[in-house]
Amino acid sequence: MKVVEVIVEYAGNNLSAYIDGAPIMTVGNDLKEIEKNMQEAIELYLEDNPSPVDILSGEFELKFKIDAATFINYYSNIFTKAALSRITGINERQLWHYAAGVHKPRAKQLEKIQKGINILTEELSSISLI
Repeated sequence: MKVVEVIVEYAGNNLSAYIDGAPIMTVGNDLKEIEKNMQEAIELYLEDNPSPVDILSGEFELKFKIDAATFINYYSNIFTKAALSRITGINERQLWHYAAGVHKPRAKQLEKIQKGINILTEELSSISLI
């Protein structure tokens, strides 16, 4: 089964999403809503188009991807830049630049952000409250 990437971007007060190479986009207030809306948009597109674009023909699964700026801005109510700096090892000022779109992180910086988030996720998922 092929993987179709859905690109999610921060759009001010909400999120927007699209599939590169397909005439589909949607908006939502959170990632759950984006996933639901994208599924519905794809279903409507496939119902109305007997010959869909190649990327949406056959069986596929959706993989939702967000860029660093979207991640930092979307989760800013959970992670302060200082906290994200401690988690990732990236300078807080540099994180501000990524969030504002002044700079785009290089591959190595993206890896550091991903690794920091993965470590935190593993740690939090191993906790059991009593």
